[in-house]
Amino acid sequence: MFDERIRKIAFQLVDYSLDIKEGEVVRIVANDFESKPLVKEILKELTKRKAVGIVEWIDHEVQALEQVNATDKGIELHAKWELERTKDMDAYLLIKGRSNDYETNIVPQEKAAKIMASKTEIQDIRVNHRKWVLLNYPTNFFANKAKMGYDQYQDYFFDVMLVDYRKMYEDSLPLKELMDKTDKVHIIGPGTDLTFSIKGIGAVICAGDKNVPDGEVYSAPVRESMNGTVQYNTITSQQGIEFKNVGFNIKNGKIIEAHSDVNNDKINEMLDSDEGARYFGEFSLGTNPKINSAVGDILFDEKIYGSFHLTPGQAYDDADNGNDSMIHWDLVCVQTKEYGGGEVWFDDVLIRKDGEFVIDSLKNLNK
Repeated sequence: MFDERIRKIAFQLVDYSLDIKEGEVVRIVANDFESKPLVKEILKELTKRKAVGIVEWIDHEVQALEQVNATDKGIELHAKWELERTKDMDAYLLIKGRSNDYETNIVPQEKAAKIMASKTEIQDIRVNHRKWVLLNYPTNFFANKAKMGYDQYQDYFFDVMLVDYRKMYEDSLPLKELMDKTDKVHIIGPGTDLTFSIKGIGAVICAGDKNVPDGEVYSAPVRESMNGTVQYNTITSQQGIEFKNVGFNIKNGKIIEAHSDVNNDKINEMLDSDEGARYFGEFSLGTNPKINSAVGDILFDEKIYGSFHLTPGQAYDDADNGNDSMIHWDLVCVQTKEYGGGEVWFDDVLIRKDGEFVIDSLKNLNK
């Protein structure tokens, strides 16, 4: 039986997230055939708007094998062709439906870094000069990661996807305005005592127009302003490698020590990808009231109500601190009481304690 919630998400993606107009070219990339019902509904919505939908299916297993065997010429050609396709599109819609997080583990780190470097211009166009949205489709694999039954996970998925993003945007405006004028940020929590500046960077509201689910307001640290320690408390993966309880010691903006409970020997390889990988490109506060705990999926986890994430690597153009890198590694710390609590201070004023905003102008963001 067809689930009407799929049609609602398709409409939300085309009408609100991407705001597609007549004649625009939308590239739809999906990597699991389970997402076919959603892809079909998206194409129907695009047809109503007289827009062009171009669908591409990717198999991660085949893609990983291709990358393992890629020559320098192959990497160059792939990037060249991909760049031309990227220039032709007005909007990019990526639907992820994985069956295995670790297919890319077979790709040597050096080659993975070379492939990522070849796509720098492509990523810049997609992220900074085109409309785009990213979502994960509910599969048994994601349900297993979230430690839920499939039906339970599917209900959770639709619940967090179909929030009122227009209301979320309005409720987030006071936080953006506060971050726009903030200089000093001080974050305190278990294993965390960190100060940095966001002066002059500006803040951006994410309310369903880039990621779905969504719910965050982000800025970036002034590149060399950060000092102290940070301890993340959610599991993360980067380039197919899983890390747990990642912690950093930071001096003048640069990560000088790093550790993880698992794959500790790999974490410095990741941070040595290039010079910018040891500096931070994003600071964000999570605000989605429907996402309360980590499920092992960064698209959900970075939006957790009461969380923050500090991201080593590339900064976004709309909150740019000048840091360039081939990586953008979102790492999340949840500060609700269930996760050990914590505080966020802006210019020596407490604005969030144990995950809840404590100043009146921000209380509409509390659930």
